[in-house]
Amino acid sequence: MIQLHALVVYVPDSHAGAVLTAIGDAGAGRLGDYSHCSFTSPGTGRFTPLSGARPFIGTPGQPEKVSEVRIECIVEEDVLDAVVQGLRQAHPYEEPAFMSWPVNGHR
Repeated sequence: MIQLHALVVYVPDSHAGAVLTAIGDAGAGRLGDYSHCSFTSPGTGRFTPLSGARPFIGTPGQPEKVSEVRIECIVEEDVLDAVVQGLRQAHPYEEPAFMSWPVNGHR
């Protein structure tokens, strides 16, 4: 049995397609005879870049609001590191906001 993990990442609208492709190509979203399976929903990301930050969007010290997409998918544990690496490479932010955790599904 393979342990599954849920992965959630927030990305600016402009880069959602690139992140979806990168994580899917790395193995995220594989369910049976399907690949690149995910769920997306729109939202607003809020953050304030601190001194020393080099933000893709915004200015250090100034609060920022960005139209973002929340991407959710399932990832098999043995490809989770590769998926996170692909996510980081495709994501425009210095520090992408993402999280993962084991789920009660096994393959």
